[in-house]
Amino acid sequence: MNENNTEVYPKMFTWLFIGLLITFASGYALSQNLSLLSQILSIGIIPIIVIELVIAIVLSIRLAKMNPLTMKILYVVYCIVTGITFATLFIVYELTSMIGIFMITAIIFGLLALYGYTTKRDLTKLGTILLIALIGTIIGELLNMLIFRNASLNLGITVLGVFIFVAYIAYDVNKVKDLVLYAGEDRAAVYGAFSLYLDFINLFVRLLELFGKRND
Repeated sequence: MNENNTEVYPKMFTWLFIGLLITFASGYALSQNLSLLSQILSIGIIPIIVIELVIAIVLSIRLAKMNPLTMKILYVVYCIVTGITFATLFIVYELTSMIGIFMITAIIFGLLALYGYTTKRDLTKLGTILLIALIGTIIGELLNMLIFRNASLNLGITVLGVFIFVAYIAYDVNKVKDLVLYAGEDRAAVYGAFSLYLDFINLFVRLLELFGKRND
């Protein structure tokens, strides 16, 4: 690995930490103010999803040309918007359970990130496989939610999602060195943080669904 490329990692993990802190802090704060949360959620979940999708698409398409400051602003906005949906998790699940699952997620994340950083194997081929698996999982979740409504199928899809995002962690950490060559260090740091943020959040939510303890 080129030594110059390793300089991006401290910046990337710093932005990852900032993003996670924003999401969990804003989510918890909103869960303590139910009237404000109700007002925000009254607009519906669709606008929230649209905002997240637009930001994700813009960051991907404009990666090589976007001003790094603009990328950081969009990243922070995404984390805040995600915090709105996280507020509902703080209401549904016990706080101690969420903290425990967060710690487990962090340990898994750290191990896979270390592997992705140190491995000599080329993980680029995983990208297409993981993308196809992710799309299949999303379609399966939608079909089960709208048509089948089968608990066993939902469990299977959730478990599959865990394996997908565990693999994505190693893949996304490994590919950052290529992002530096393509987009420059600052852009690569923010976009790498964004990718890993998505991996962490999705892994956390799925582990919470599997092992989290709900409030009575």
